[in-house]
Amino acid sequence: MLSLAPMYWQNARTMADLAATHLAENVRSLREQRGLTQQQIAKIAGVPRATWGNLESGASNPTLQVLTKVAAALQVRLEELLAAPRTGARHVVARELFSRRRGEVQIRRLLPEALPGLEIERMTFPPRATMTGVPHTAGTREYLTVERGCVELRVGGESYVVAAGDVVVFRGDQKHAYVSVFEKESIAYSVIAFAPTGSG
Repeated sequence: MLSLAPMYWQNARTMADLAATHLAENVRSLREQRGLTQQQIAKIAGVPRATWGNLESGASNPTLQVLTKVAAALQVRLEELLAAPRTGARHVVARELFSRRRGEVQIRRLLPEALPGLEIERMTFPPRATMTGVPHTAGTREYLTVERGCVELRVGGESYVVAAGDVVVFRGDQKHAYVSVFEKESIAYSVIAFAPTGSG
């Protein structure tokens, strides 16, 4: 009688090797997409730098606890780490991007995933619409640029009329407000570079 045990264990080893390869490729690719070094993402995940390096090289046999931390740091589901790597591109349609309203202004995130310390939003202002900004922690920098129309930025007791293509850089820890100047729709972008939290 032919034993199936050798074939079973061979298939199991092949599947394990394949999962390790997928894990290594996914972890490296997802980290690079976020523009982070191994040291930076290991700190976010709360694992040793050497552990992260072994994950990307395929040399490790991580515990479920480590995999859970890695998935949380990369902001993906656990199964995505072990799945066959995706192609080098991802098409995200507009309706899938997080969107909200603040008063009359429609605000939509420009990127589908969070980048540590950075937030980029597209703001659509109806004619003569106003919106009050939210002050952030000390050390935060904000950048306002207008794509279409004209937006007045009121910050620090001063007023800046921002036309298409202009950029205003200001401290994000102070009160500020936006006013759409034209009698037509204006579109602007807000980039917020948050102050680092904690020490190295």
